[in-house]
Amino acid sequence: MKNLLERVTLDLIRTTLASCNQKISIKRKKVILLVTSKLSRPSGSSQLPIVTVLWNSVVDTGARRTLTYCSPWKTSHKHEAVLFPPLSSPIRKSLCICLSSSAKLPVMMEERKKTFDANEAALLVKELNESFRTGKTKSYEWRVSQLKSIEKMVVEREKDICEALYKDLSKPELEAFVSEIAMVKSSCKEALKELKQWMKPEKAKTSMETYPSSAEIVSEPLGTVLVISTWNYPFALSVKPVIGAITAGNATVLKPSEIAPATSSLLSKLFEEYLDRSAVRVVEGDVPQTTALLEQKWDKIFYTGSPRVGRIIMTAAAKHLTPVVLELGGKCPAVIDSDVDLQVTARRIVAGKWQANNGQACISVDYIITTKDFAPKLIDALRKGIEECFGTDPMESKDISRIVSSNHFSRLLSLMDEYKVYNKIVVGGQRNQKELKIAPTIFLDVPGDSKLMQEEIFGPLLPIITVGNVKDSIDLINSKTKPLAAYLFTNNDMLKNYFVQSVSSGGMVINDTVLHVTVSSLPFGGVGESGMGSYHGKFSFDAFSHKKAVLYRSFSGDATVRYPPYTPEKQKLIKAVMNGGIFDIILALMGWFLLLNSTLTMTCTTEHDHMTIFLDFPKDSVLTLDEIFGPILALMGRFGD
Repeated sequence: MKNLLERVTLDLIRTTLASCNQKISIKRKKVILLVTSKLSRPSGSSQLPIVTVLWNSVVDTGARRTLTYCSPWKTSHKHEAVLFPPLSSPIRKSLCICLSSSAKLPVMMEERKKTFDANEAALLVKELNESFRTGKTKSYEWRVSQLKSIEKMVVEREKDICEALYKDLSKPELEAFVSEIAMVKSSCKEALKELKQWMKPEKAKTSMETYPSSAEIVSEPLGTVLVISTWNYPFALSVKPVIGAITAGNATVLKPSEIAPATSSLLSKLFEEYLDRSAVRVVEGDVPQTTALLEQKWDKIFYTGSPRVGRIIMTAAAKHLTPVVLELGGKCPAVIDSDVDLQVTARRIVAGKWQANNGQACISVDYIITTKDFAPKLIDALRKGIEECFGTDPMESKDISRIVSSNHFSRLLSLMDEYKVYNKIVVGGQRNQKELKIAPTIFLDVPGDSKLMQEEIFGPLLPIITVGNVKDSIDLINSKTKPLAAYLFTNNDMLKNYFVQSVSSGGMVINDTVLHVTVSSLPFGGVGESGMGSYHGKFSFDAFSHKKAVLYRSFSGDATVRYPPYTPEKQKLIKAVMNGGIFDIILALMGWFLLLNSTLTMTCTTEHDHMTIFLDFPKDSVLTLDEIFGPILALMGRFGD
């Protein structure tokens, strides 16, 4: 049989092939079909094969289709077929079939995904905006249903989540559970417990100028929001902001990090399966897809990542005056005094550096500051702490994550091997490029102008800087950009207070590291170059809500003093009320009453902290109750506190 090339355009045809044995294997964007035909070709027949497509259903790859090959002759050949353009195109399907006379060739069918561009992004935003305008995401019932679905998703698919995290980062199962799965579960449980209270309007005090009135602050959803997450905690840092967006009642698009592809793919699949697709979507991809999303108008953008990309996000948001939350990073210092429990301190530094995704965390300890005399003791304690946690050869440990990618591995090597610092290594230094592993590595007294001290490390490298006095560390910290977190180890209460008052950082922990991220009653976020905005717990709800001010008034208490003409008496009363001088107000009220009715007698006596006002009205007085008691009650309300 000679090679044939046939291009066929046809409608979807529901057909079956009873005489073919088929095996379908789905791998990301590819569909591989093995078709063996056992039909006989009539002698002398020149009839061409017929190829049809049976549309079954769309799965996570968008590629589950059945290829049917109806042949009028006998053959044991296997054929290769490449399918294009995408089967997801609406009406007709084009098929390019390459037939070969070679025996036992696989039949392969590859569907090309339609490129997600600005037009696709605009359609997505339009769909979600329409869904939001129906009001369904605002209801308490919808929010609760989505939160319960996320909780169910985490419980049912815990194994899949751990496997994805291991593929992306070789993250140990326990670390994956503690730092990602448990954190998401905790966020769901708190939101489900507190959501009714969070949604209630908050009462607000009113002023004398608005008497009689009441006021409240109403939390309302912003609309359609975009969450762009990062790769170091690719599950928790994707889902936790989405939980905040859902609790606030928004339609949401999640863009997971392409640097953690296994987790990104899993999130896309799980969100499709468990959440309401009309209001919550996942868009996978890298720079082109992110760029297409950023070209759209969002009601808020929540980004977690580097300051460099944070600037790009903020620039894109400024075009549409879109508010942003930027969870960035920075060089997080740990100051260690000489009066500490050295063993406990070393363990907590190890936990806050290498146990935290092998240093690939925005709040991990970036560098240590201690006194020159204490440094050798600290290094010995850290060496022992590393050995206790990861063994004598950390490169063989199963309890430490690998570097996420070859690019990040090369970046870290450039920091390690810089001529200014390569000879400053006192612990570790081993590396394995094939397995993307770098051992916990400690440097002593690297130069301040080295890349190690100028850039956020985001890896297993830990420089120690020595100073003459521990208080000198504060000047060193303040000479750099404001960090996302700052840590102090000391038993000195005066130093604790001085550190809290003198160091500006997103968060702070005394005598431990990173644990503040687990306290939902504390806001988590940066300041300056380490970010803007915060979340966790109710702060997540607030981050995705607009606080609407509402003032309620009745038609009573409409004193004429508010309206023109502005007589001298009115001006005196208004100025007295606005300035807040109690005796000025009393005198102004007396003048106002006397002006309204010249026969009114008003006397005022004060004794200690009590004031008594006497009014004597004639029988034919024309004063209304509002005119008489309105200013007095307002005065009482103003000074009643």
